[in-house]
Amino acid sequence: MKCIILAAGYATRLYPLTENFPKPLLAVGDKTILDWLVDDIDSSNAVDEYVVISNHKYANHFIKWADTKKQKITVVDDGTDTNETRLGAVKDIQFAIDKLGLDDDALVIAGDNVLDFSLVKFVEYSVHKSSSCVMRYYEANTQRLSKSGVVEIDTNDKIIGMEEKPSVPKSSWCCPPFYYYTRSDLKLVKKGIESGCGTDAPGSFVAWLSSQTDVYAMEMPGKRYDIGDINSYEAVKKEYKGIC
Repeated sequence: MKCIILAAGYATRLYPLTENFPKPLLAVGDKTILDWLVDDIDSSNAVDEYVVISNHKYANHFIKWADTKKQKITVVDDGTDTNETRLGAVKDIQFAIDKLGLDDDALVIAGDNVLDFSLVKFVEYSVHKSSSCVMRYYEANTQRLSKSGVVEIDTNDKIIGMEEKPSVPKSSWCCPPFYYYTRSDLKLVKKGIESGCGTDAPGSFVAWLSSQTDVYAMEMPGKRYDIGDINSYEAVKKEYKGIC
């Protein structure tokens, strides 16, 4: 299994901290955000390579970080230099697939969140399902739902509907940016793009994919800390206690 880490954003809301430095390498406690994610996932012994997708502006920072790690980490530079010219998460995934010839099951995650639970639980759930999977958590705030991916599920966790940033959310199940794709479904990213699925938000491909094949949504067993601006970053640094 490969782990694809989406890290090509410019984090403009965190300027000046991220004006010349990537958000995923900001420190939270005694580790960077990426260290928390990679070190946890690696404990599953399921991933044989980590692929960090970066923009051109920050690629060297990730390369230097990768050199400090014991895991096999490949940094892919998508060639963009500004927030206005970014490819978007879904096109970045396809860029990495084409660049590296990826042909495997894949855990796809955003590189700018920390969790208080182990992602190994999600990996195990996905392998057991033998299908592409996402995570979900209950969100009562309609305003937050309207800025996220929202899923509808049946009694067996199967997604029966998903929409990115809905004006009128059809459920209270919010989908964070952590996904598992089977090898066969990863090959469908290009078809999804060609079919007109959104390419900026990573959940747009899931929304399209779930209309083509079975995709399941595991209830998140803990809390996700989303680092969106300086205030939330300062709060996470104070509150985060690591993985339980």
